[in-house]
Amino acid sequence: MADVNREYKDRLFKFIFGNPANKAWTLSLYNAIRGSAYTDPEAISFNTIEDAVYMGMKNDVSFIISSDMELWEHQSTINPNMPMRFLLYSGDLYDKYIKSSSYYEYSSLIQKIPSPRCVCFYNGMRDEPESSVLRLSDAYEGDGDIEVLVSMLNINYGKNKELMEACRPLREYAWFIDKVRTLQKDKNDLETAVYTAIDQMPEDYMIKPFLLDNRSEVMKMILTEYDQEKTIEKAVDEGIEIGIEKGIEKGRDEGREERNMEVATELLQDGNHTVSFISRISRLPESAIRKLAAQLHITTL
Repeated sequence: MADVNREYKDRLFKFIFGNPANKAWTLSLYNAIRGSAYTDPEAISFNTIEDAVYMGMKNDVSFIISSDMELWEHQSTINPNMPMRFLLYSGDLYDKYIKSSSYYEYSSLIQKIPSPRCVCFYNGMRDEPESSVLRLSDAYEGDGDIEVLVSMLNINYGKNKELMEACRPLREYAWFIDKVRTLQKDKNDLETAVYTAIDQMPEDYMIKPFLLDNRSEVMKMILTEYDQEKTIEKAVDEGIEIGIEKGIEKGRDEGREERNMEVATELLQDGNHTVSFISRISRLPESAIRKLAAQLHITTL
């Protein structure tokens, strides 16, 4: 399983909707979310962060279309710290945009920029609302001048039916993930569940040929995501003792501490983030992150 994690760090969601070969599906999902009616997939210009060395992070999907800059993240666990991640992602994306455009920061005139649109697609096992809004200001210990809003959409099969009806590839993706989970419970064999789900997928599903052509990659991505979910679940259930250092506020309650460890574990399992980045997002000291990584047998950046 460790080899799989090193080679296949992208999520299946990104493989489907962040793939330049599938721009039509990306456009379909964008139209469904925004209520727009764009017809030319080439109107999409991907700018996904593949490797921001100074932060050691990647985002799932981002692109510019018309006057919008879409930032999409997929999550199979609840993460209330997503607004901070989007803030950091957007900073890097706007830096890239400025360097590749005619933007002049010292101009006496307002320099127009694409409007950021932040969406987190959730398909974890916990029952969550069909839609909700996460706010960066909810994490402030006092008043602050910067706000980031993240729309969280539950894309589990059977949720957000209007959105699913407006975007066939998303509905088919949700069906596939639900089928894999159902078969895995019945057979207790994830690999068999994935192959069977692909075979049982209706022939008229748009994404079926793509999944068949990339069956091996799909398998390894799902194994990776499943491994990450189980690791987080085990870490929380066992209450990993990581010897919290003095840098953590003494008054932090156990529930908050558990959520912070869950966030840190997920980011470590993702394998794309530096210790300092994970520390900022999870609000755990770097020494605690390294101890957690050692217990999970993960090499840190």
